[in-house]
Amino acid sequence: MKFVDSAKIQVSSGHGGSGCVSFRREKYIPRGGPDGGDGGRGGDVVIEAVSQKETLLRFHFNQHFRAGNGQPGRGRRQTGADGSDVRLAVPQGTMVIDADTGEKLCDLKDQGQSFVPCRGGRGGQGNARFASSTNRSPRMAQPGEEGQDRRLLLELSLLADAGLVGYPNVGKSTLISRLSAARPKIADYPFTTLVPNLGVVSAGEDHSFVIADLPGLIDGASGGAGLGHRFLKHLGRCSVLVHVLDPSRMDPDDPVRDLEAMGKELKAYDPALAKKPKLVALGKMDLPQGQAALAAFRKAKPRTRILAFSSFTSEGLEELRWAMWKAISKGTAPPR
Repeated sequence: MKFVDSAKIQVSSGHGGSGCVSFRREKYIPRGGPDGGDGGRGGDVVIEAVSQKETLLRFHFNQHFRAGNGQPGRGRRQTGADGSDVRLAVPQGTMVIDADTGEKLCDLKDQGQSFVPCRGGRGGQGNARFASSTNRSPRMAQPGEEGQDRRLLLELSLLADAGLVGYPNVGKSTLISRLSAARPKIADYPFTTLVPNLGVVSAGEDHSFVIADLPGLIDGASGGAGLGHRFLKHLGRCSVLVHVLDPSRMDPDDPVRDLEAMGKELKAYDPALAKKPKLVALGKMDLPQGQAALAAFRKAKPRTRILAFSSFTSEGLEELRWAMWKAISKGTAPPR
C-alpha cells in the first residue's frame, strides 16, 4: 500500500430543500387552509478518525466529496427527507487545515473523534408556517439554505511514542524489527526505508509503546534534501527521540559529529523538536570498531548517557527498550 500523508480535497455540504406552497383541498372539508411542509436539511460533511486507516491514499485519487441535498417539502405538512451525510474516514493523527487560509481547524488524534467542516443548509419553511389571523392563505414559502464549500488540506502525523532518528543504513529498520513485530524492508544500500514504519514494543505484561522508524536523514534535510525532510513532521507527536548512531560512520577525531549534525537539522526544521527528550543509542556493537567508537564517544561526551546495542547479537536491546519506556512514561529522558 502506498503511503500518502498529505492530500487536498474539496468538500461540499448539501443544500436545504425548499418549503412547499400547498392548500388542503378535500371534499366536505371547507376552508382547509395552507398545509405546505418544510424542506429537508442538507447533508453534512463529517471527517472521522479511525484506527483501521494508516494512510490518506484514498484522497490521493478521489478529491471531491459532496453530501446529499435535502428534499423539498410536500403537501399535508410533510417535511422533505434530509440529505445524506458524507463521512470521510481518516487515520488517527490527521490534521484538518483550511487550504485557502492555512487555519488549523481540527486535530483528529483520538479514535472516533469527528469534525464537521461543512454543515448542510437548513430546509425552507412551507406556507403552513406563515398562516396567521391576518394572513389565512399565505402563498409563500422559504427556499432552502445553500450548503457550504471548502477546500481542505489533510496532513497526517503518525502517532508514535518514540521516533528513531538517524542517517541512512545506521540500523533503525533492523532495530524496530527486533523490538517489535514490524517487518520493514532491510538491505545493505541507502534509503531502503522510503516510508515511516510503526511497531508496537512490549514493556512488561501490562504496558506497551509505539516506535516509528523514519527514512534516513542527510545533511540539509531540513531544507528539502533527501527523503527524510518529508517525514520530519511525524516526529512532532513523539514523546522521545532516539538518535541512532553507527560506529562505522563515526570519526575518531570527532565522534559526536553525527549527533550534533542531526540536532542541527531537527532544530532548523522545527525548534520544538530540538527541545524534546532525547536518547542516544550506538548500534552495530558487533562490528570490530564498536567498542572503540563507544569509548571515543564517552570520552568526548562524558555526561551524555549512550545506550550501546547490537541488533545482530541482541546485546543491549533490553536496556534500550526499558530506557525508552522509562523516558516515555515520565515524559522526560533519563538523566544525561
